[in-house]
Amino acid sequence: MGEMAISTIIIIGLNILMSFKGFKDRAFFEKYSFKLGPAKAGEKIRFLSSGFLHVDTTHLLVNMITFYFFADVVIYHLGEMYFVLIYFGSLLLGNLFSYYFHRNNPYYMAVGASGAVMGILYSAILLQPNMMLGLFFIIPIPAYVFGIGYLLYSLYGMKKRIGNIGHDAHFGGAMGGYALTLLIAPSLFQAHSLMVILLAVPLVLLFVLHKTKTL
Repeated sequence: MGEMAISTIIIIGLNILMSFKGFKDRAFFEKYSFKLGPAKAGEKIRFLSSGFLHVDTTHLLVNMITFYFFADVVIYHLGEMYFVLIYFGSLLLGNLFSYYFHRNNPYYMAVGASGAVMGILYSAILLQPNMMLGLFFIIPIPAYVFGIGYLLYSLYGMKKRIGNIGHDAHFGGAMGGYALTLLIAPSLFQAHSLMVILLAVPLVLLFVLHKTKTL
């Protein structure tokens, strides 16, 4: 892994600064987290600011490590401008998914960069489908297996309401990264057609389950 791009440094820095401010200042955390009631009432900044807050240092660390490993791939293939577009587009779409799926629960609250990170992860896999990951930093697996498997787990988590985790934001973020990358680089439909189809499977499954009201 080479020298970090300035956009990567800024995004990680903002996540660290805002998260640690939120750890120490509960009023700050409450003001900028994604709380559905206030968001519905017009506090739209929460759709963006909540993506830079985290519950604890472990939550922050996992998101930033994952982001770091995939950021350079997207920057290398698409450049920093499109990289930033995909990051923030995925963040916003992830929170819009949460807004939709929890629209009847004014007390719903979520924080974290997971939606944006899933968007970058999905983008990187589309751009470089032969990537390998070290599961638990030891077991080598193809990156696309991890990406698809994680979204299928998120789908299960949405259905069973497992844990205090924004599973829907993961889906929204992944969809953002997937759609924006294909819009920016439509040649991928031909160059990596199999990966385009494989990565769409959990996204299509989500819509089928939602349409049939089984989710």
